[in-house]
Amino acid sequence: MTARPSHTTGSTDVPLLETTIGADLAATVARVPDGEALVECATGRRWTYRELWDDVTAVARGLASLGLQKGDRVGIWAPNCAEWTLVQYATARLGVVLVNVNPAYRAHELGYVVGQSGMRAIVAVPELKGASFADMIEQVRPDHPHLTDVLLIGTPSWEAMTDAGRASDLDVDAVEATLDPGDPINIQYTSGTTGFPKGATLSHRNILNNGFAVGELLHYTADDRIAIPVPFYHCFGMVMGNLAATSHGATMVVPAPMFDPAATLRAAAQERCTSLYGVPTMFIAMLSDPSFDEHDLSALRTGIMAGSPCPVEVMKQVIERMGAEEVSICYGMTETSPVSTQTRTDDSVERRVSTVGRVHPNLEVKVVDPLTGDVVPRGTAGELCTRGYSVMLGYWEEPAKTAEAIDADAWMHTGDLAVMDDDGYVGVTGRIKDVVIRGGENIYPREVEEFLLTHPDVLDVQVVGVPDARYGEELMAWVRLRDGIGTLTVEAVREFCDGRLAHYKVPRYVHVVEEFPMTVTGKVRKVEMREESRTLLGL
Repeated sequence: MTARPSHTTGSTDVPLLETTIGADLAATVARVPDGEALVECATGRRWTYRELWDDVTAVARGLASLGLQKGDRVGIWAPNCAEWTLVQYATARLGVVLVNVNPAYRAHELGYVVGQSGMRAIVAVPELKGASFADMIEQVRPDHPHLTDVLLIGTPSWEAMTDAGRASDLDVDAVEATLDPGDPINIQYTSGTTGFPKGATLSHRNILNNGFAVGELLHYTADDRIAIPVPFYHCFGMVMGNLAATSHGATMVVPAPMFDPAATLRAAAQERCTSLYGVPTMFIAMLSDPSFDEHDLSALRTGIMAGSPCPVEVMKQVIERMGAEEVSICYGMTETSPVSTQTRTDDSVERRVSTVGRVHPNLEVKVVDPLTGDVVPRGTAGELCTRGYSVMLGYWEEPAKTAEAIDADAWMHTGDLAVMDDDGYVGVTGRIKDVVIRGGENIYPREVEEFLLTHPDVLDVQVVGVPDARYGEELMAWVRLRDGIGTLTVEAVREFCDGRLAHYKVPRYVHVVEEFPMTVTGKVRKVEMREESRTLLGL
């Protein structure tokens, strides 16, 4: 008997939401107006769904008062805060495209996304962890005359915009009535294999339905309270967190602006959270925090672990010590809004640590031979592909790159190697491309290499991932120096990158060589470099 093909379709019992994000929020407000919508632990601020709606409407009117309208792009460059969420829903109600900017970005990367997206306005915090966002914005503005408005949270520019919104009588509902669920609403930049990041463009339909589906599989109701320490600038925070919550009338709990294990535990305990999110490194940090035993986590029922593979011991501790017996594993990518597969709350621990679950409702996944594109039999490794409502509209203004990722039959090719078992559970076994995943952040070596090539002493550079106990992987740069230059220290590389490259992309190790290992056809042998790197570092 021949093995079944590695192709499976999710259930269609629950129909897709054919509505916009704002209309979905309005329905929730009508259902649970006095339910708690948002809690910001750092400031103690709280919103009911009715209050959230009023503030979202004020921000929408304020943004409209600046002349922003459907299709315009507005950036948000901030850590997790209530204003991030207000801007997320306000832009959605106007049909304005929200451009997520990673708070780790520096001027070099900021300038690129401002230009590539054609950003009209940006909402930002004035500074974060000693880095002046205000200064970096001013640094890039002269090159981008289309960036007309800068709104700094907590300053007069933000207050003036929200005051204008409160004074305005713009009928936001009427604007919203002109929108379509298929309209673009969000651009998220994912590091590109050819240097600069690509802007995955997502619609109301993409992210609203994905957030809703995640919440359905976790059995969310208006009684759930979700601790969201993962960043809003990723789909993990703004879709699996915020949209899963608001589509079910649940509460979004923001423990801190940036991940802090003690603050997250405190928030989960004090706010009686029923669900907790994180990448495995976050759960490891919380479980090993000295204050762990001081916190009553008895309300925890579920949660999500995603971003990188979950170690068995960590999953067991999350279930036993945290009490999150229904914790779920999700797999996906920004380009698929993000989740394609998810474990179910009643799956065994073994399933939850050895697989990334089964296909989501209303989606299809298949595993294909990377060379021929043919579907492989179950139990055989190949490239994982996803098709359905969650696949992005495309990379912003990059049709050629979109065509490389999404084939003529609308399948998104993930670049991940996977195996599907007889029950439809998927195990991700590796990556076809050289992407390095450090603490849940995808890093494409090519982007780091192109940046390091701007160093005056560097002739050539190759970046590979090496194993790391804390982050899963770290970067190691193999460097060839120009004639007469003998050494390049890690410190020198860090100094060169400081303020210009996101911290997680800065190589932890530097190895100076005269030549790279090459194939007979003159291609660099990264596989060999990775093996040798392990030996050199004693890993």
